[in-house]
Amino acid sequence: MFRLFPLLVIPLIIYNLFALGGGVIGHHDIQDLLSLTHSVTVHMFSGDYWKFSFGDLLIVISLMLLFIEVVKATRTTAREIINHGLSMLVFVIALIEFITLKGFATSPFFIILCMTLFDVIAGYTISIVAAEHDLGLGRAGTD
Repeated sequence: MFRLFPLLVIPLIIYNLFALGGGVIGHHDIQDLLSLTHSVTVHMFSGDYWKFSFGDLLIVISLMLLFIEVVKATRTTAREIINHGLSMLVFVIALIEFITLKGFATSPFFIILCMTLFDVIAGYTISIVAAEHDLGLGRAGTD
């Protein structure tokens, strides 16, 4: 079931909950929540201070899920083709949100949007290459 589900929709849902439900959770401005003013500060061994914000956490989660999506794209089953189509839908919805909705024109959301685009492009490309290897296409000219 998880192979059918595009995992990058998870950080988008989390972002939507905070951006669209901002008044409900007490944050009226998503920029303020994502910025370094609401961050965890860690004193590093070097003496520096590392600030880690909610936006950074969303990006890290998205990167981990993108890795899983790229690994899933190596399969050439019908489920993966459906997954690629759903990933395209996730990208289109995220793009529309980025362009039209208030609170979505932030750097963390733009980076997540780029990851959804990468997921679509890499998914189709990897699937095509894997299918060529499975079918043995392109071997006639190499001998």
